[in-house]
Amino acid sequence: MTTHAIATRPLGATGPRVSALGLGCMGMSNAYGEVDRAESIATVHAALDAGVTLLDTGDFYGMGHNELLIGEALRTAPAGARERAVTSVKFGALRDPGNGWGGYDGRPAAVKNFAAYSLQRLGTDHIDVYRIARVDPAVPIEETVGAIAELVQAGHVRHIGLSEVGSDTIRRAASVAPIADLQIEYALVSRSIENGILSTVRELGIGITAYGVLSRGLISGHFTRDRELSPGDFRATSPRFQGENLDHNLALVGFLREMAERKGATVAQIAIAWVLAQGEDIVPLVGSRRRDQLTEALGALDVTLDAADLDALGHAFPADVAAGDRYAAEQMSSLDSER
Repeated sequence: MTTHAIATRPLGATGPRVSALGLGCMGMSNAYGEVDRAESIATVHAALDAGVTLLDTGDFYGMGHNELLIGEALRTAPAGARERAVTSVKFGALRDPGNGWGGYDGRPAAVKNFAAYSLQRLGTDHIDVYRIARVDPAVPIEETVGAIAELVQAGHVRHIGLSEVGSDTIRRAASVAPIADLQIEYALVSRSIENGILSTVRELGIGITAYGVLSRGLISGHFTRDRELSPGDFRATSPRFQGENLDHNLALVGFLREMAERKGATVAQIAIAWVLAQGEDIVPLVGSRRRDQLTEALGALDVTLDAADLDALGHAFPADVAAGDRYAAEQMSSLDSER
């Protein structure tokens, strides 16, 4: 197999250069219903072959399932692919055997414990970017980041990231050690990052890895009102996918579809291209679980949105355009970025 070259972007002033699109792997571990393990691994291989280098996961995705899957995919990938891969790992979320959630643990001892298990599951001697998934309210961010910095000094981690935190927390974290990037939701229908957070990270030279760029399929052009969700699908509890909220949000896709037809692109490609166009310091993560989804997502790299297109999209999708929060109330309360 021949690896293709696609554009790269820096993860902040201190992080690595990675592919302009990254692969978000959470959906390969049942967050959106049943998956095919062989197809998931084939999708990771196809991404690496296409020149995608950034693989994003979390140790709590399927309680370790996702890291084991990525480890297997890297182990069985063509020669050289493992070396090109950049692993981005979130930690800290506590789970129970019943698939429940138990908060977050950012204590220094816990940070190092989580890292030890992730290294083993991934089958690697280092994690490229390591970040707590949500701030532990009982532990100052300085202590959590300080523990990751010790892992950097020991060679187990190469760069420090943040996830879903607000400007004050970003500044406090950056006062302890260099921060490569902030992982946060950013999409046409999720623009709260523009209310201060984006300017803060740019001031500090911190990059963005944007997840939820298709709002979990909501603005992909493929989701329909009558779609039945599989057991365990995250969207079954997401406010944006409920009742009148869903009707309102799906209606927004019409504008994207009209632009997509004019551009010879798909709805998803327009939505991804908009995030790509928000700055060279932003790397969108696409949650492709299958090779056909990956192929469509990569097509966004060939879509050009001019100033008029971006202005039209900005007006059609103002900051408060979506109906419903992006998470259920309990999960929203854990987002430092929304306070």
